[in-house]
Amino acid sequence: MSLTAWLFFLPACFAINLAPGPNNLLSINVAARHGFMTAFVGGTGRLVAFAMMLVLAATGLAVVLHASEWFFLAIKLAGAAYLIWLAIQLWRSDAPTIDTSQPQDASLGRIAWREFLVAAGNPKAILVFTAFLPQFVDVARPIIPQFAVLGASFLALEWVAIALYSWAGMYLGKWLVRAKVRRWFNRFCGGFLAAIGVSFLLVRRG
Repeated sequence: MSLTAWLFFLPACFAINLAPGPNNLLSINVAARHGFMTAFVGGTGRLVAFAMMLVLAATGLAVVLHASEWFFLAIKLAGAAYLIWLAIQLWRSDAPTIDTSQPQDASLGRIAWREFLVAAGNPKAILVFTAFLPQFVDVARPIIPQFAVLGASFLALEWVAIALYSWAGMYLGKWLVRAKVRRWFNRFCGGFLAAIGVSFLLVRRG
C-alpha cells in the first residue's frame, strides 16, 4: 500500500466512522444519561468487535461471507433482532428522574457489551471490512501488514467518532432535564434503532 493510497483512505474512512449508525446513536443516548466518560469508555466495546472483524477479514473470512448465503443471512437476522429488542427497551423506558449535577451510576461493562453486540451484529460494518478496506490493499505486497495499518487507522478514527458523538450526547443531555423530554428522546432513539434494525434485512451481499 502506497502513502498516497493511505492518505486517500483516511478521509474516506472517517466519513464512514462519522456516518449516523446504531453504535453512534448509542453513544449519544448513553452520554445524555450517564455522562461523557461513560459513553466514551463504553465505546471500547465496539472497537473490540471491529478489531475482531478486521482480523477475520484479513485472514480470509471475506471469501466465506461472499460465498455463504446462509451465514450472511444469520448475521443479518441476529443483528436486526438485537437492535429491535434494544429499541423496544428504549421505547418502554419510564424515564426516571436524572440529577444533572452528577451523572447516574452505570455499568461500564454492560455498556461496553451492548456496544460490542450492536457492532458485531451489524452486517454493514462487516461489509466495510470485507469490501471497502481491501480496495486499498496492494496484492503484490504482504496483505496482513497492510490490513494492520488500515485497521489501526480505522480504529483510531472510530475512537474520534466515539468522542464526538459522546460530546453531542452531553450537549443534548442539558435539554433532558424534563421527564417528558427524556421519554420522547428515548422513543426517538428507539424508533431510529428499530428502523436501522429493519434496514439490516435489506443489506445485499456484495
